[in-house]
Amino acid sequence: MAKATKPAGARRKATAAKLPADMTASEAVAAIRNGELTSEALVSSCLERIDALEPQVKAWAFLDRAHALDQAREADRVARTGAGFGALHGVPVGIKDVIDTADMPTEAGSALFKDYRPREDASCVAALRAAGAVIMGKTVTTELASSTPGVTRNPRNVAHTPGGSSSGSAAAVACGMVPLAFGTQTAGSVIRPASFCGIYGFKPTLGLISRRGVLLQSHTLDTIGVYGRTVEDLALVAEAVGVHDAADPVSINAARPRLTEIAGGEPPLPPLFAFVKTPAWDMMADIAREAFGELVGELGGRVVEVEIPSLAQAMECQRIVQSAENAGYYGLFRERAPELLSEGMTERLKSGARVAAQDYIRAVNMRETIYDAVEELLSQYSAILTPSSLGPAPKGLASTGDPVMNGMWTYLGVPAVTLPLLEAEGMPIGVQLIGARRDDGRLLRSARWLARHLAGEV
Repeated sequence: MAKATKPAGARRKATAAKLPADMTASEAVAAIRNGELTSEALVSSCLERIDALEPQVKAWAFLDRAHALDQAREADRVARTGAGFGALHGVPVGIKDVIDTADMPTEAGSALFKDYRPREDASCVAALRAAGAVIMGKTVTTELASSTPGVTRNPRNVAHTPGGSSSGSAAAVACGMVPLAFGTQTAGSVIRPASFCGIYGFKPTLGLISRRGVLLQSHTLDTIGVYGRTVEDLALVAEAVGVHDAADPVSINAARPRLTEIAGGEPPLPPLFAFVKTPAWDMMADIAREAFGELVGELGGRVVEVEIPSLAQAMECQRIVQSAENAGYYGLFRERAPELLSEGMTERLKSGARVAAQDYIRAVNMRETIYDAVEELLSQYSAILTPSSLGPAPKGLASTGDPVMNGMWTYLGVPAVTLPLLEAEGMPIGVQLIGARRDDGRLLRSARWLARHLAGEV
């Protein structure tokens, strides 16, 4: 049976005693700042969780326990000096293994990058360190952040996929190995794994988080995203790393967003959601459609079903743009070392190379026209409510699932957040909310309201 369920954060609050590894990032930051918890104790608790679950889940591509503890002890030393606390002081974060780290290898799930050691951190990792975070290690990605699966399994049921391409990051947060992790999304690689693993995931507006130092496969689509245990956690980490970077052409040239303040506030009025099924609705599993029907019924007058006819075109345009740009960026790999690529990756690059120039240009140019219709709708509603995935995580590890519920929104460059609000046959299903570009704070505020409303808190 499908059912709506209270968000995971609400269930955790009912637990009397909580191990450090089970704290939200926001709770951990407050406890460290107040002297109630040390970073070393938090990191040690996470390492114990990793030791217990990693043999089954396989979330990590690289983990140096001694280095993680050294960072934690340094964070505690800084705290004792009274030198000040960063927004993420002492909190461990997992980094998807397509994001450069100067003190750890970045292998991108591919033999092409075996033992590669970047000379400097990616911009988002440098921002994490500046905020006081502990870089726990590198999480498993699919091959070159595409669709060929890695070794990670879904912590909710290891016979099922965790989704991709940010497989390890989502799985690590889902089972308490770290409270926060970074992912990347070109179609659905942040939102879908969060949905499958039953956690909170946030793909911000394109350009909110710099991509410098991140393996690029599509300059018009690739977006850095984050995983956490509550909406507040997503706001906390996204704000900490949402810094303008002139080295990334799409980086938003604006002041650091006030995501924590806005997301944590009360909306002036209860949000009104536009329920958009999208052209992929008929592809969904019956149990997922049933769960969404229950959710819409629960929301009553706070949700209105709306159609956006141009979304079918957005789906096709995203496919064309990703395919062509992927072939452009990765084509050199196929030319120089084809034996190091999987058969699936080779075929995708061949397909992308066949995209006609006029089709690609038309697909890129349609973005603003389609976005205008979405922006007009969002001037009347707090957010678009739509599925995060076609259903619960599929059984088996040969595929990471279909990103069809996400790619159109990535193409439009809009912020998207998924909440673990539904469940079917013992597996989670995410609820996706979409906001207008650069209105990330309002989107997160609406998401927080929705999670609290379904938990009976508002």
